[in-house]
Amino acid sequence: MNMRTHRRWAFALWLTAIGPAHPAHAQEAPLGAGVESLLDYARARNPEYAAMRFEAEAATERIAPAGALPDPRLRTEFRDITRMGEQNPTLLPARTGSTRYLVMQDLPWLGKRDLKREIAELDARGAEGRATVTWTELATRIKTAHAQLQYVHRSEQLTREILDLMVRLEKIAQVRYAGGLAAQQDVIRAQVEQTGMKSELLALENESRQLQARINALLARPAAAPLAAPLRLRTLPAPAKLDPAALEERVRARNPQLFADEARIRSAEKSRELAYKNRYPDFTLGISPIQYQSAVREWELMVELNLPLQQSSRRAQEREAEAMLSAARARRDATANDVLGELAGSLSAFDAARRTEALAATSLLPQAELAFKSAIAGYETGKVDFATLLDAQRQIRLARQSRLKAQAEAQMKLAEIERLVGEDL
Repeated sequence: MNMRTHRRWAFALWLTAIGPAHPAHAQEAPLGAGVESLLDYARARNPEYAAMRFEAEAATERIAPAGALPDPRLRTEFRDITRMGEQNPTLLPARTGSTRYLVMQDLPWLGKRDLKREIAELDARGAEGRATVTWTELATRIKTAHAQLQYVHRSEQLTREILDLMVRLEKIAQVRYAGGLAAQQDVIRAQVEQTGMKSELLALENESRQLQARINALLARPAAAPLAAPLRLRTLPAPAKLDPAALEERVRARNPQLFADEARIRSAEKSRELAYKNRYPDFTLGISPIQYQSAVREWELMVELNLPLQQSSRRAQEREAEAMLSAARARRDATANDVLGELAGSLSAFDAARRTEALAATSLLPQAELAFKSAIAGYETGKVDFATLLDAQRQIRLARQSRLKAQAEAQMKLAEIERLVGEDL
């Protein structure tokens, strides 16, 4: 086999290594092949998200009791149980002097029940918002881990392809060394390069196992449960969908943290109204039939109310409600500042990653390919030493890795943007 044949094999193998960045979509993606299957699995099985959903469901069930009247009370009084000393004590209504039955119902001041029900409704909305926050954070962690796993998987593929290429280059160096056209050092350098790549493969395999364990933990699966190799990345949204002004409006309207904070503010407003209504008394109404022997002969009506005389205590409660409302508003403003700041940073990083990927694909990679082709041709004719050939190989490898890293970075920043917006883009 002559040197030109080796060169053609090596370069053909390299062209295979720099083939299409996105593999063809599988018709039925197994768990882990795409991030969508992981998200569906986590939505149904993640225990943290399930706990938040149950808490939101429990908060919803508190609405009806919050606006309901308290249970009525029944009191029974046995009067003159000895009949003026004429008999032994008895609790039989027909044999006592009289028996009084009192049915009482507590009635809050007008509007208090409605306010309590509205507070419970707003608390339920806040619980739903917190459950959505939990899901968006969980989804972001899954999307990020999947993008990292995709990057590691494709880096491992690239390293294996380049390792095979180095084996071919070693054979070329051996042919040249056998013909007295190159030094033995060229063969040794190729072998050293292969050893370094094998070491890198071990590190990538370890990182892949760690990422799979992390994803399985998010899915509530055993750490060693198998996952399919990540076959594809999500399609990035068009630049028009990432307009900063439009996204800021969507964040203000749909961000789950802001939604929960808004519900907390409205709940605090209703709590303040309820605190002011506590200045007015609550009532207890009662009706009382009185039994003499075997017949009811008297009826009584009863009205009871509490006297709101502890004004200092009530004023303190009102000031507490005002402070809680101010705290809720301040918390909402702080959340808005944090979220909008994160949005600006994530948008900038996403744009940089996308431009870096485009630069690598359209400029860096083609240039590195030409340099490698020129270096291998020059090495064949003796115009270029083996060190230059290795350097050209490293440059094309770095260009490919730069593109893979930029793609993964864009996916992770997209996940962050979607977490802030509260929905997929």
